Amino acid sequence: MDLISILIDWAPYLLIGIFVTLGLTAAGLGLGVIIGLPMAIGQVYSTGIRWIDKIMKAFIAVFVWFFRGLPILVLLFLFYFGIFPLLGMGDLAPFFVGAIVLGLRGASYQSQIFRGAIQSISEGQMTAARSLGMTKLSAIKNVILPQSFRIALPGWSNEYPNILTDSAVCYAIGVAELLTRSSQIASQTYEYTIYLVCAVLFIILNYAGTKGLLILENRIAIPGFSGSGDEKQVFL
Repeated sequence: MDLISILIDWAPYLLIGIFVTLGLTAAGLGLGVIIGLPMAIGQVYSTGIRWIDKIMKAFIAVFVWFFRGLPILVLLFLFYFGIFPLLGMGDLAPFFVGAIVLGLRGASYQSQIFRGAIQSISEGQMTAARSLGMTKLSAIKNVILPQSFRIALPGWSNEYPNILTDSAVCYAIGVAELLTRSSQIASQTYEYTIYLVCAVLFIILNYAGTKGLLILENRIAIPGFSGSGDEKQVFL
């Protein structure tokens, strides 16, 4: 049985694997933003209550250190076999475990991307917004963050290929993503060149995603914009 025949017969099975891989990647990126952006804001801005600031900044620092300091495979095993069972969530599907771990790890990196972007906005932007009668929260939401997103997008876009390739490691906990399904096809057909097809598919997904994000970056870029500023201390 040649490779072409195998691909024709197993195409729907591989296609599902592609969707699972993209699902893991989207979950990792999305959860990374949902968690990482508030952490970035918490690192840059002050609440005005010293003990809350200390606890918050210490928690964020430990979170970032923990998830950036451990290999993705160790994190997957730790959560799948350790943390989630201890929390009574041992029956959580491998896909959701993988998505959560990718998201938490992504948040540790994305928080620093957003932090740098927020800090690049001049303090004068906040001052101008406040002089127009905006609250500080409103100024952050409507003035600081829209500019920060544009600045952060190039760095944030690099998270797509990182999470995409990391998603293949979810194979280790039984997620039926692209690599897992390629391996299963190889074990049943003894056609190991299927791994070459798997590699090509990853390259295509990588290229298509990064190209799409580059187009988005060019469309929302602010012509001639550059920001600079020191760390801002604002009472929320």
